[in-house]
Amino acid sequence: MKYLESARLAAIDAAAFQAQRPYPWINPSGLLTEAGYQQLLQTLPDISLFTPVFGMRRAHGQQSHDRFVLEYHPALPLAAPWHEFLAELQGQEYREFLCRLFGVRSLALRFHWHYTPAGCSVSPHCDATHKLGSHIFYFNTVADWDPAWGGETLILDDQGRLHYRSAPRFEDFAAVIPAEALGNRSLLFARTAHSWHGVREIRCPPGAFRKVFIVVINRDTPFARVRRLFSSVTRGYAY
Repeated sequence: MKYLESARLAAIDAAAFQAQRPYPWINPSGLLTEAGYQQLLQTLPDISLFTPVFGMRRAHGQQSHDRFVLEYHPALPLAAPWHEFLAELQGQEYREFLCRLFGVRSLALRFHWHYTPAGCSVSPHCDATHKLGSHIFYFNTVADWDPAWGGETLILDDQGRLHYRSAPRFEDFAAVIPAEALGNRSLLFARTAHSWHGVREIRCPPGAFRKVFIVVINRDTPFARVRRLFSSVTRGYAY
């Protein structure tokens, strides 16, 4: 089965992406084929595979980002559609798409899932400097999620005022732009010194989760390759 919509990837203009404000970002619909999206939706990893990450101290005084996390590695007991999708993401078409948008010749990818329960949030932050950006695929639909519960990734505009090594509140930003986060939507954005984003506190009922799959787009440098090799040894697998 084909998962990525080739025509939609090709239609995204790199210059328009880079010119977007307050930093490069797009929130397209339908980057996955509808049949592929439904297969992935129906075979999401079970929460029993996830690690709870709650109350972990963050740098710069930012609030903890509480959620259940599953890091991808090839030995994970995933359903066949997810193995197929991950193989496609590591293929030439998707890599060339990302290289074109970010204006680089090479990059390195990591993958993980986040399931977030009620009462949790993602405080405003900029990602680590080793990242080029992130691509978030959303896996809640109107069948299992009420928009009133929240869950949208918020694009935050600091108008260039805030240092990324700080801990602002949502109220400190000049503009807050919510990404569409239901159904076959994704959010792709570049990491900059002002690429602030976050998620307000989730207000869903017990047993419900905000579900996302994230492609982490890393710089591909000699230092980064050594860092990933060390990580693969300490974790027991390679990305």
